[in-house]
Amino acid sequence: MWTYHPDLLARAVPRYTSYPTAAEFGDTVGHDDMAAALDRVAPDEAISLYLHIPYCREICWYCGCNTGAANRSARLSNYMAQLREEITLVARRLNGRGRIGRIAFGGGSPNAISADAFSDLVEHVRAAFRCDHAILSVEIDPRGFGSEWAAVLRAAGVTRGSLGVQTFDPAIQAAIGRVQPEAQIKEAVSILRDGGISSINFDLMYGLPGQTDDSLRATLDTALAMAPERLAVFGYAHVPHLIARQRRIDGSMLPDAAARFRHAELAHDTLTGAGYRAVGFDHFARPEDALAMAAEAGTLRRNFQGFTEDQAATLIGLGASAISEFPDRLLQNEKNTGRYHLAIGSGRFATTRGLWRSAEDRMRGRAIEAILARGVAELSDYPERTALRSRLLPFVERGLARWEGDRLVLEEGARPYSRVIAATLDAYRGQEPARFSSAV
Repeated sequence: MWTYHPDLLARAVPRYTSYPTAAEFGDTVGHDDMAAALDRVAPDEAISLYLHIPYCREICWYCGCNTGAANRSARLSNYMAQLREEITLVARRLNGRGRIGRIAFGGGSPNAISADAFSDLVEHVRAAFRCDHAILSVEIDPRGFGSEWAAVLRAAGVTRGSLGVQTFDPAIQAAIGRVQPEAQIKEAVSILRDGGISSINFDLMYGLPGQTDDSLRATLDTALAMAPERLAVFGYAHVPHLIARQRRIDGSMLPDAAARFRHAELAHDTLTGAGYRAVGFDHFARPEDALAMAAEAGTLRRNFQGFTEDQAATLIGLGASAISEFPDRLLQNEKNTGRYHLAIGSGRFATTRGLWRSAEDRMRGRAIEAILARGVAELSDYPERTALRSRLLPFVERGLARWEGDRLVLEEGARPYSRVIAATLDAYRGQEPARFSSAV
């Protein structure tokens, strides 16, 4: 059983998919920084690609992603043309250096574009980077997904699919602007299985308006009956002052902090009780899945796509708002698709935001990732260790963590506190807490 300490969870903290986080990005980087980063890629360096499709057939009210309505065919075709051109620009700059092991398509909703357009995109990226054997994964909106798309995924060699489910409760679906009947999701799973997808992930959420213990338990049971290999169970981050579309959600209907904590525990207990392994603080996977095996082996990583078994230190983001991660810098493309088009159309990288990571940033980032992914961090090279021990004392006193020399070890009951514990190592925090989500 987890123990609820509301005072330790009162602080809003980042999800730490990078360090420093995107909140620290500035506008002092640009085309030259991306060009130089690509020039430094070693001939046999492992690289992963992320391709962003910033469109959806329907816009969900809770969503914080950079996405717009896929309501004009010309808009989509123009974007896809520029995305293919950016792929060409990056591939030419690499000039055969680097080894692409994974390609992820996200959004938005990649299936907001036509199946044929997706097929053309896969062919283009494989040819540009000469990566016929890369592992392909795709985020999928069950709404508008059918056999034609499944056939294209099979032909493209996609083996992993992630479905945005969120909840199976019809009333809650209506309250968050994402109505998708259970039968529709079940059909999408069946089509994916028939199409050769061997690993399916469900994204679920707690902390939704009107959500109760019973409604969450029912969603978890329904999800388990469809037997996905992985599940991610996220706490909804309600920040309508930053995301205008969330103003359509009735904030008075949201569960309070104690209920959110209870729901996170319910998800953990239900899924682990069903045989899934808890991975990090919000992912779950079957024991035979690569993600669970990475957690077991102590090789789990965390990047902009969440917890992953991907060991590549370099992630190249392609598309509007996509973020690239290099060992010494984080670089984000222009979010506005019009300005993104202008940059790529002129033969320049669309990098407009980001930062260079100092040696201290990289040290802190490694420690934060170790806490979140493995629950253990070696802090012998951490500066101001006396101050750090003081900040961590409340967690140690309540049995959530312990010191083994200069090694910080989180106890099993610390899982819901891991982000807050990680934040004690963050040199940038304490600024604008309203920009971040609840710790649980």
